[in-house]
Amino acid sequence: MTTAGSAGYGAYRLDGLPARVTIHEVGPRDGLQNEAAIVPVEVKAEFVARLARAGLTRIETTSFVHPKWVPQLADAAELLDRLEPAPGVRYPVLVPNERGLDRALERGVTEIAIFGSATETFARRNLNQGLESQFAMFAPVVERALRHGMKVRAYLSMCFGDPWEGAVPVEQVVRAGVRLLDLGCFELSLGDTIGVGTPGHVAALLDGFAAAGVGPERLAVHFHDTYGQALANTLTALTKGVTVVDASAGGLGGCPYAESATGNLATEDLVWMLDGLGVETGVDLTSLVETSVWLADRLGRPSVSRVVRALGPADAGGSD
Repeated sequence: MTTAGSAGYGAYRLDGLPARVTIHEVGPRDGLQNEAAIVPVEVKAEFVARLARAGLTRIETTSFVHPKWVPQLADAAELLDRLEPAPGVRYPVLVPNERGLDRALERGVTEIAIFGSATETFARRNLNQGLESQFAMFAPVVERALRHGMKVRAYLSMCFGDPWEGAVPVEQVVRAGVRLLDLGCFELSLGDTIGVGTPGHVAALLDGFAAAGVGPERLAVHFHDTYGQALANTLTALTKGVTVVDASAGGLGGCPYAESATGNLATEDLVWMLDGLGVETGVDLTSLVETSVWLADRLGRPSVSRVVRALGPADAGGSD
């Protein structure tokens, strides 16, 4: 396997970028949840362990959603029982409601995420709640989690466009995001769930949050690469001061409740760009590529990551 990362060809910084970016790895949860075939729990556990060895320090591991809705994650409790936490690595899990929080507490989870919507239709389809009523559902979850000493992250989906409602006004997204932060969440991840965002839109949304008193230190970005805009959108967010970026090893993922949502920004592609910009991540690209090649072989199909395809063996994961 070729091992040279982009920094091997020189690192050239651009003005206005942070010195370091934290990657919030979502492959084990957001990535695998869209896989039709059930991935064995031992493969999931090894995947998480390999990601940690590659240097990722925030690995979203699973979700305590009802198995009826996401069968792929029905083994959440068993997966957590199998994990051997690495020093300095955080393993947050997604919880949809108070029952999910109960299960997380039973397993000794110390960090959770909630998943809200910026639009009425997606809130109805994904949460069985309205745009307004979702906050009443989340409030007791966050309050109890904080009381138990947990860290709580919030996701906000459909921040750039909704397949049923079309364009989503910046002001609407900001209002919903501020409501989630006001519940007590330490960080808000802005999701381009169907991948329609473009750099100017990203800048406008971050400016909207800034005008509402929410700085980039409380925000993360979560881009899907449906139209090939994820890296450009990420770079724009970095110039606005964002230092936390969600990504999925091998570009795994989508959204089971939005058919137009394709894969997440590939972690390898993100690391290649950041290495070339001289921005630190702490991630070993060679190890990460090897991990995605290993997983692609078990899924029986090639990774969609451009970097994995460039650096990994030509036959990784089977034929196209």
